[in-house]
Amino acid sequence: MLRIKTAKTRRGKRELERRAPQLVESGKKTLLLHGTKTSAVLNSVLTQIYHLKKGSAVKYSKKNDNINPFESGGETPLEFFSRKTDCSIFVYGSHSKKRPNNLIIGRMYDHHIYDLVEVGVENFKPLESFTYDKKLAPKEGSKPFICFIGEGFEAVEELKHLKEVLIDLLHGEVVENINLAGVDRAYVISAVSPNRVFFTHCALRLKKSGSVVPRMELVEVGPSMDMVVRRHRPPNEGLRKEAMKTSLQKPKKKEKNVKGDPLQGKIGNIYIPDQKIGEMSLPNKSKGVKRERREAKQNRSDRASKRTKEDS
Repeated sequence: MLRIKTAKTRRGKRELERRAPQLVESGKKTLLLHGTKTSAVLNSVLTQIYHLKKGSAVKYSKKNDNINPFESGGETPLEFFSRKTDCSIFVYGSHSKKRPNNLIIGRMYDHHIYDLVEVGVENFKPLESFTYDKKLAPKEGSKPFICFIGEGFEAVEELKHLKEVLIDLLHGEVVENINLAGVDRAYVISAVSPNRVFFTHCALRLKKSGSVVPRMELVEVGPSMDMVVRRHRPPNEGLRKEAMKTSLQKPKKKEKNVKGDPLQGKIGNIYIPDQKIGEMSLPNKSKGVKRERREAKQNRSDRASKRTKEDS
């Protein structure tokens, strides 16, 4: 018999509620892992991905054995780490003679592997190799533009799959409104060939344009690299339908001063401000009353003038 552990403290209960499925999910956390053998280039790539996603990423520096996402049974450690850290997307780096500087990017559904994309890193340039004005450096937590250039992202199945995974990896927290002044970075991803993609990170520089809309310039701040697609495993159709299922229950906005009644239905309270009757205009000041008063006054003055003439 398996023993089910339940939270015994308030903090533990809050953590379980936070990790429970939500109608509107927050941004995805990223798990960064090292394989049994890695290279200096791969270590730098994982470190700089962690800095780009700082605040929504968990990085383990210890080497991990027996992780083979594409083989049956090799995904068990990844699912354990995903459940432990509550991460729904991972980046796993390994290095071998057959697959040098190898990155595996995968997404999780219910802490099980949903899909996988394997790429090789070539022509890597770290952040430190770029020279630019440090005032343009993107701020931590800012929302990025993600630009995909090339017809391959719509025509080639491998690049189409890579595009979906990179969007989930880079887009950050889901928000409804955004301040354009806070958008200070852009990820530019270009399809060079059917299996090669150029990735670079740029800062946005705003310049005067003579109109209300400023002119934007891209300043490359790094990192940049070539990604060569090696293998990919899309989700099966049944898992895709289950993951894409939407709930009919939508979060309702709270209605103020409204309550429900089983007999009368919806009942609302209306609050009327105090009426200041002393300052209100009374009905005897209407135009018709004023005209009658003027005519009566005129008649009295006419009678008075006639009397004075008769007396004289």
